[in-house]
Amino acid sequence: MSDYNTTYFTNPSTFILQGIPGLEAAHAWISIPFCIMYIVTILGNFTILFIVKMEPSLHEPMYYFLCMLAITDLVLSTSTLPTILSNFWFNSKEIDFSACLTQLYFVHSFSAIESGILMAMALDRYVAICHPLRHSTILNNPVVAKICLAAVLQGAILVLPFPILARQWPYCRTNIIPYTHCEHMPVVKLACSDIHISSYYGLFVLFCFCGLYVIFIVISYTQILRAIFRLPTKDARLKTFGTCISHLCVILTFYTPNLFSSLMTRFGLKMPLHLHILFANIYLLVPPMLNPIIYGVRTKQIRDRLLRLFTLKGK
Repeated sequence: MSDYNTTYFTNPSTFILQGIPGLEAAHAWISIPFCIMYIVTILGNFTILFIVKMEPSLHEPMYYFLCMLAITDLVLSTSTLPTILSNFWFNSKEIDFSACLTQLYFVHSFSAIESGILMAMALDRYVAICHPLRHSTILNNPVVAKICLAAVLQGAILVLPFPILARQWPYCRTNIIPYTHCEHMPVVKLACSDIHISSYYGLFVLFCFCGLYVIFIVISYTQILRAIFRLPTKDARLKTFGTCISHLCVILTFYTPNLFSSLMTRFGLKMPLHLHILFANIYLLVPPMLNPIIYGVRTKQIRDRLLRLFTLKGK
């Protein structure tokens, strides 16, 4: 490994993913919860997709957005987990330079797409509660399709400069990435030139997805709460607000670790490196695992359909 620290190059053919520095001896143990979370993510999100496809009553905007969320979570976790587990189990640390840039693009673009989908789901809740009689007219199938396409395009296009800029920088001294997978800032920090453009653009993208989108979601829920408080009875208010609980839980599980990890990576808060890396993995692993569980438990239609599925199999 010392050879990598003393080699000078401008076009590395491979990077070396170090995993979690300082916890190398525990990699095998850490891989167990990671693997369990990945299995739950796959089973949970495919179950959501299957139930929505098979149940005609769930062919509504809310569940279309939920399917988009499930697909995004599957891609987001699958783009990183095989690399991480291969490193932990087989000590497979090398990753091709182009493959590394592709991975960081998928990680950040699908995180951005997920932000767009969460905003679309907030829009759905706003229309359903504030304009219930016009919900099917405002959010008809063509409009839902356009919103989903816009969510995908904004993530795909805005994040595209990440790998393009990263490929332009000269790399020297080391190709060791002290991370479990390729992310934007850990990669460009290895460059031996001024990377302020990459850093500032990364902050701009972070502001768009964790700033503007959160503002839009807050405005939506401000209007939702105003509509709820105008309802005549407490039971009606609780029942209406209950339809938003799942979405609010998903927002918190996604944005909290995502924002914290991004700020730690950029500003180097005084925390051990292994904690930085563990937080970076939490926002990639935990939300995709929890999202189908939250919606499966909190959404009566999905819960009932799942129970009927198991009941039929048990007969």
